[in-house]
Amino acid sequence: MEITGIISAIIVGLIIGALGRLIVPGKQHLPIWLTLLLGIVAAFLGGWIGAMIWDQFLFILVIQVLVAAGIVYLADGMYSKNAKGTA
Repeated sequence: MEITGIISAIIVGLIIGALGRLIVPGKQHLPIWLTLLLGIVAAFLGGWIGAMIWDQFLFILVIQVLVAAGIVYLADGMYSKNAKGTA
């Protein structure tokens, strides 16, 4: 993977993280920087999973957003539980 591929994956990851946050209902307690970081992870993970199933751009994008929503949902639950425990 070239540097331009990595940079574009990071940019797509930021967008994926924002879309994943929009899908999760209710108020999220995660800071936006953590949501965007999780979006980058979800873009790589969702891209890998989606490419294993079907090599269609739109399908992979949907898988990436769903993975991001799942990761944001799980991380928000852990983050809010931790925030309540320390307050």
